[in-house]
Amino acid sequence: MSDLLQRLRGRGWRMTAQRRVVAEVLAGEHVHLTADEVLAQATARLPEISRATVYNTLGELVSLGEVIEVTTDGRAKRYDPNAHRPHQHLICSSCGTIRDVHPTDDPLAALPSAERFGYTVTAAEVTYRGRCPECAAD
Repeated sequence: MSDLLQRLRGRGWRMTAQRRVVAEVLAGEHVHLTADEVLAQATARLPEISRATVYNTLGELVSLGEVIEVTTDGRAKRYDPNAHRPHQHLICSSCGTIRDVHPTDDPLAALPSAERFGYTVTAAEVTYRGRCPECAAD
């Protein structure tokens, strides 16, 4: 059973067949699917699932904090199930592939106090950009 399914069961989330399929599609380490990709994979597993159900389920998972919505460079939103594992993203600037990365430095500590302008900083999002091996070979 995937980590996401275990977390949802632990929360007592009502697990319908449609919700289960969406959660199963999102299982994995480097999963960053668009809503349409989730829909396509969910439909392959459960042909009667509707677009509205997939989109509503994704919205609910984001609201619950069980899935992170990742937006990059005006591309379609992507959904990351690794919401409870601190990580950053590495994005290919050519094809848009996203990988989870785990830098060793604390991004909160990297911001000098003079650059905080009196804010109490509680979170940081760092995005690394480059070209994946496939795009770099072209």
